[in-house]
Amino acid sequence: MFPNPKSNFDELRWVIQIRKTLDEEHEDEMEIPVTIFAVPKTLVSIDPDSYTPQQVAIGPYHYWRTELYEMERYKLGSTKRTQKNLQAANFQKFLDEMIKLEPCIRACYHKYLDFNGETLAWMMAIDACFLFEFLQTYAVKDDNVLTRVSLNISHVVDFARRKSTHNVITRDVLMLENQIPLFVLKKLSEFYFSSSLELAEERLFSMLLGLCQDVSPFKIVRGIKRIDCAHLLDFLYYMILHEWEGQRLSDVIEGEDQNDTMQEETETFCNSGYVKALFAHVRKMVSKLRILQRVLLSKPAKLLVKFPWTIISNVPVFSILKQPVEYLFFSQESDGIKHENDITNNQSPLMEEITIPSVTELARSGVTFIPTYGGISTVTFDVKSRTFYLPTVNIDVNTCIILRNLVAYEAANASGPMVFTRYIELMNGIIDTAEDAELLRERGIVLNRLKNDEEVANLWNGMTKSLRLTKVPLFDKVIEDVNKYYNGRWKVKARKFFTLYVFGSWRSLTLLVAVMILLLMSLQAFCTIYNCSWVSRHCSQLS
Repeated sequence: MFPNPKSNFDELRWVIQIRKTLDEEHEDEMEIPVTIFAVPKTLVSIDPDSYTPQQVAIGPYHYWRTELYEMERYKLGSTKRTQKNLQAANFQKFLDEMIKLEPCIRACYHKYLDFNGETLAWMMAIDACFLFEFLQTYAVKDDNVLTRVSLNISHVVDFARRKSTHNVITRDVLMLENQIPLFVLKKLSEFYFSSSLELAEERLFSMLLGLCQDVSPFKIVRGIKRIDCAHLLDFLYYMILHEWEGQRLSDVIEGEDQNDTMQEETETFCNSGYVKALFAHVRKMVSKLRILQRVLLSKPAKLLVKFPWTIISNVPVFSILKQPVEYLFFSQESDGIKHENDITNNQSPLMEEITIPSVTELARSGVTFIPTYGGISTVTFDVKSRTFYLPTVNIDVNTCIILRNLVAYEAANASGPMVFTRYIELMNGIIDTAEDAELLRERGIVLNRLKNDEEVANLWNGMTKSLRLTKVPLFDKVIEDVNKYYNGRWKVKARKFFTLYVFGSWRSLTLLVAVMILLLMSLQAFCTIYNCSWVSRHCSQLS
């Protein structure tokens, strides 16, 4: 995937590069985080084609792959047209800017770039020219296309996005390892629209927004104005999750404001003497109720409740029923204790702890699925109405690769909870078969543009393998409520009971029936010999 670091290694150039890096001091470089990563081998081994560009190389990671050289002529063609549009002098200024930004460009990449400064600058300039021309096919303003594609590249890139090559390039430019810093495109846009920096940013944002609206599996809101992202994939990630980030932040701020307001009102209201006396009396009553509650929920009280059942269950006749009865009546309590312990321990959940019923199982238990037209923050489960709200997701030929690279980018870059990955895990849990995908398609939650529902099910089921799990309060609460509702249904309990203790122990039941039949036949033979006609007649009927 990457060039062999030992092949054609120039030790002298390496030493010069190291001395140059150590001697120069770039304050801006220290403020630029690493945002372009190599995909972990555990993910690449599962589906390498989803992370490896097939048509065009953007950036240094895949630049020297021979199978991608065919697109170099189109990239050079875009560079020539850019040079003509900008005038030769302005293009040279743009190239000089790339040389000045070399330390910042290197700082964006996780892998060491074994190129000299001029090579890296030319690489960024050529890729930026091609990418800028490609993105213009997505630039839309008032439903009118802003520009036209050159005839030299029209058979590769088109506005209608009907050509297969265009879709392949779209997938390639959104791969994690196939990125260039977004500030390179911003700099090129400033040279294109040198009359106004605001116009340059507006046009570039229009291109990026058009790309996101075309490829995003979720609805993209057009009212956002932000362009300070790291690269194209990061821009798409932000456009999908910006609603989540804003909602989580506003909830925290509103919660703190409400707590501060309530505290101030309480302090003001409690200044009067008679109110203090009333509060003191109420506090005494509440403390008594709390003491009563602690007594009832204490371990001795629970022991007194369970003590009779413990004695009865130890009787030989009733000991057989001990495990089934405890499963039917005490399993929900033990599950609640287990979940409480999981919440107390702030650790990533295990694979068994994210188990959730499938769409088909939930539908059979009375759950209704309703689509929402927002982001993944709209995922909720209403226990009272038994309604599962899920955002509408568009599935097409580009979705699988885009989702995989978003998950890989979040896993490499996220310092906190992996929100998007947790949503993928949720969908992976509820979609097991084509029947599940079909039900969500009929409800309008999955807009399937693939061949069949089986492909949709396979897409979700293979998405989060070999990734660490994470805790996200919103989705964890949904999973908890769904499991609590489903496991609390008597139909589900009865089905699990018969599956576990009846159908699961058919061999023991067969042996028990065989022994009973043998005893009855022995009794019948005994009564036939000793003329106990009444018992013999009843044994014959039972046999």
